[in-house]
Amino acid sequence: MPDITKETITTNENSNNSTGAQPEKRDATSYQTAGYFIYLIFGILEVLLVFRFVLKLLGANPSSGFVDFVYNLSTVFVAPFTGIFNTSLVNGAVVTSVFEPATLVALIVYALLAWGIVALIRVLSGRQQE
Repeated sequence: MPDITKETITTNENSNNSTGAQPEKRDATSYQTAGYFIYLIFGILEVLLVFRFVLKLLGANPSSGFVDFVYNLSTVFVAPFTGIFNTSLVNGAVVTSVFEPATLVALIVYALLAWGIVALIRVLSGRQQE
């Protein structure tokens, strides 16, 4: 006697393959789309801040076009955090590499802010999201 379980599995596999059925795709809700958009915007901001942090840490030449662009664009987002830590000045010495903790704080705060906004959107949507 043939094994019934094996035949059932084979029949189910053949029925899925013969129809060519793909798993059902669902469109994102407007709340999910808003969450994706928030993550996109804050993701771009995070990349900009990481560029700033690495360029400062490696002592990039601020007169370079790209470096100047990154510094000018990211200054607005780092400004609220610049006074948190003391800065030290060196008189008469050329300092090329700068560890900027304000940028690290900005990275953490903006990541948490993005997560909080998306969590709020999920709560306001009023339904379980996957």
